[in-house]
Amino acid sequence: MKIQSAIATLVLGAVLVSPAFAANSQQTKMADCNKQAADKKGDERKAFMQTCLSAKPAAAPMTQQEKMKVCNTQATGKKGDDRKAFMKTCLSSTPAN
Repeated sequence: MKIQSAIATLVLGAVLVSPAFAANSQQTKMADCNKQAADKKGDERKAFMQTCLSAKPAAAPMTQQEKMKVCNTQATGKKGDDRKAFMKTCLSSTPAN
């Protein structure tokens, strides 16, 4: 019963502390962390939840416009067919963030 009370308190605290515009993402994160912690109990669960809830989301991949900026910077000094070939290779191979 204590674990359920602690979870309820944690959920309530997270909802009350979160700004209104971030509530949905925080609720989703809480639900995901709760699913992952289903087999954990006591201090192990508490530590896991703290780590899970404080984790930063993964970086979004680069947009085409961001790739273009990076490749343009790298292509400085190239002209004509050399630049065109470089840009084609660069834009198709630039990794995500």
